[in-house]
Order: sequence, then C-alpha cells, then structure tokens
Amino acid sequence: MSKQEKLLENLKAGKEFTAKQIKGSFRIAHPASAIRNLREQGYAVYSNTSKLHDGTVTTKYRLGQPSKRMVRIANAIMGASVFTAQRG
Repeated sequence: MSKQEKLLENLKAGKEFTAKQIKGSFRIAHPASAIRNLREQGYAVYSNTSKLHDGTVTTKYRLGQPSKRMVRIANAIMGASVFTAQRG
C-alpha cells in the first residue's frame, strides 16, 4: 500500500490531519501535492482552519461529502457525464 493510499484510508476512517502530521505519520514530503492528487481522483478533501492546543492556527484536512453547491458547479462545468460511473 502506497503512502497516499494509507493517508486516504485514514481519512476515510474519519481522521483529520495537518500538513505536519501528514509529513510525520505517512512520510509524505509534499502534503499539499498528496491532497491535490486525492482531490483530482474525485475525493472531497476539505481544508478547515483550526487552532492547536497552543493557540497556533493551522489547516486540517478531512474527507467529507461534496455539498449540493459543489455538485451543481461540477454539473454546470463538466455536464452530467461527470457523474456517470466508468467501468474498466
């Protein structure tokens, strides 16, 4: 299992991570690239601002469900075919 697959499995389990945690836990050198890749694969990875226990503001990433607005925009830009399952 790749580093990115491990990250995805943990996100699917409901966990959320900062970029620093992604680097440390999964040994992913470029967390932003990993998150972008997951989004490009169709996963709704949200970036939420959060305060750490010491008051530092950071961004945490979590997996979520796309909002109706996101689906509407995707449909408007790409058409309904974007929601058609492609079978290999």
